[in-house]
Amino acid sequence: MAVLVRLDEVLLARRMTLTELAQAVDITLANLSILKTGKARAIRFTTLDAICRVLECQPGDILVHADTAGETDD
Repeated sequence: MAVLVRLDEVLLARRMTLTELAQAVDITLANLSILKTGKARAIRFTTLDAICRVLECQPGDILVHADTAGETDD
């Protein structure tokens, strides 16, 4: 199972750049890029709240749970 980050799709729909979002949320572009590429291991609720407020969306619009075939829980 995996949690996928769909930040690119939401940004595209809002016609907003990652740089503009970083400035609006007051988070570094590097940290936002790590989140966008799916390399983040965690996200603070306050950060998620700020992103959702700026993008006028719900957390489920950004984070999606997906089953990955062949993966086992060890």
